[in-house]
Amino acid sequence: MEKINVVHENMHENEGNIKTRRIIYYILGALQVLFAFRLAFKVLGANPESTFVAIIYSVTNLFLAPFAGIFRMSVTEGIETQSVLEPALIIAMIVYTILAWSITKLIDIINNRKTRESLQL
Repeated sequence: MEKINVVHENMHENEGNIKTRRIIYYILGALQVLFAFRLAFKVLGANPESTFVAIIYSVTNLFLAPFAGIFRMSVTEGIETQSVLEPALIIAMIVYTILAWSITKLIDIINNRKTRESLQL
């Protein structure tokens, strides 16, 4: 009877684990979408005074702060616009993806350890 209870508890832990993973990847996806908008706006020379563009820039600035100054920005002057490539943005996209993946793996490791310990009882 005890083993059935343990298996039942482990099923609930796994459901929580799946929900946690989904939340982490959802947040990562939302952040990556914001970064993709920023990348497109900067490369295409979007008007930074536009409300939508300004919101994207201000939100993503928070997450790009740790990567500021790693590389110089590449600026190309056009006839009417200025195209900017921010290598720090690409680095941030990679680092946040690795961070999200690492967190989900850590959760898996912790939950698998708990499952093994409870099954040994």
